[in-house]
Amino acid sequence: MRLTYRVVSLILFLASVAGMAFALYLQHYQMLDPCPLCIFQRVGLMGMGLVSLIAFIHNPAKLWVRRSYALLSTLFISWSFAVAARHVWLQHLPPEDVPACGPGLDYWMDTFPLRDVVQKVLHGSGECAVIDWTFLGQSLPTWALVFFSALLLLNLWKLVRR
Repeated sequence: MRLTYRVVSLILFLASVAGMAFALYLQHYQMLDPCPLCIFQRVGLMGMGLVSLIAFIHNPAKLWVRRSYALLSTLFISWSFAVAARHVWLQHLPPEDVPACGPGLDYWMDTFPLRDVVQKVLHGSGECAVIDWTFLGQSLPTWALVFFSALLLLNLWKLVRR
C-alpha cells in the first residue's frame, strides 16, 4: 500500500485515538490520575487527531491546503512533544530541586486567567515529578515522549513531502 496523504492522515488520527484510549485506560482502570502536564499533553494529541481527521475526510487536492493541515497538525503534536520533554526533565531533577506541589488544575482554571494557568502548569509541580508507572524501566512521560517523537516525525514528513 502506498502512503498517500489520506492514508498518513488516517494513521495519525488512529494513533491519536490509540494514545487517548491508552491514557483513559490508565486513568479509569489503573487509577492513575493525570497531572496537569499529562492533561496538556492530551490536548495537543487530541488537536493533532482532530486536524488529521479533518484532513482525511477533506482530502484536499491543492498542495497549500494539504500543507496547511500538516502544519497545524505538526504544531499540535509539537506542543505535546515539548510538554512531555518538560515532564521528563522534571522527573529527572534531584528531589531537592523539584517544585513544590500546588493546588490542582481545576482550582487554577477557576481562579487564574488562561495565560497564567499555562505558565504555572509548564513550570511544573511536585506531583508531575512523581513516577508512579513504569514499563521496561521507563516512566510514562518518557514513553509519551517516544510516542510523540514518532508522531512529530511522521507529521514533519507529511509536511515536506509532495
